[in-house]
Amino acid sequence: MSEAFGRLPSLNALRAFEAASRHLNFRIAAEELGVTQGAVAQQIRGLEAELGMKLFERHPRTLSLTENGRRYSGSVRRAFEVLTEATQALRPEPLRLTISVTPTFASKWLIPRLPAFLATHPDIDLRILATDRLSHFQADAVDLAVRYGRPPFGGGVSVELLFEEVQVAVASPQLLATAGHPGPAGTLHGHALLHDAHNAWPQFLDQAMPKSLPSVAKNIRFNQTALAIDAAVAGQGLALAHTDFVAPDVAAGRLVRLFDTELRTGAGFYIVSPRRQRHAGQVANVRAWLLQETRFTG
Repeated sequence: MSEAFGRLPSLNALRAFEAASRHLNFRIAAEELGVTQGAVAQQIRGLEAELGMKLFERHPRTLSLTENGRRYSGSVRRAFEVLTEATQALRPEPLRLTISVTPTFASKWLIPRLPAFLATHPDIDLRILATDRLSHFQADAVDLAVRYGRPPFGGGVSVELLFEEVQVAVASPQLLATAGHPGPAGTLHGHALLHDAHNAWPQFLDQAMPKSLPSVAKNIRFNQTALAIDAAVAGQGLALAHTDFVAPDVAAGRLVRLFDTELRTGAGFYIVSPRRQRHAGQVANVRAWLLQETRFTG
């Protein structure tokens, strides 16, 4: 190789020079490369000695490139760009898709199912954006969203129902053992109700305990359903949540259903995506997987 290309400086020295020429600062270049400032300075001194010329002018608090340094930095940077492009062509990065979902949907439904998806779709690199804010597909670079509510969700989007909301009441078995079970003919005395932002407890209790006058010790309010579920697991009160969100905790015995009542609110979780897609094939794969998981768990 040395006969074909002539004698070349070390790759580490060239990397140190390229980083330092961009930042004009040995310390920042060292942080980028994950080495010490002294190591960068030593690599630069060695490179200058090997080339027989100065590449930087050292000033008290900054650096500047010499004329030779400016010419050399442009060529070295282009060489690294060529190397990077060649390497990426051999080992392309997975396609990155951004999914915007609500925080509770992310933690209680999506994340537990992700390993299976990633195992069967190694070509897709998912970025999960968990927020209650309605994401802007173009401004936020979102490819697909799962949104709670009722259509319509605006123009220029495709909407498909993922699942209807079906809420059930749950509590930890330890809490019930100490405070008693609030059966349909009983009361809620001694129990705290854990509310989320949707506040569906009044509507639920009208169905579950229509002839009772609930006496509630206290109310605890959260802005996320996931927090109310976690609080219920910790024995802090009774939570109301969609069946799929509490199913793993019920199956594991961390929570138990309190009533046979299931509250259908009329809202649901919907797959929303722009009609004009950047990566239509991959987005269709994600959408199909979401629907398949719903059918499987349903």
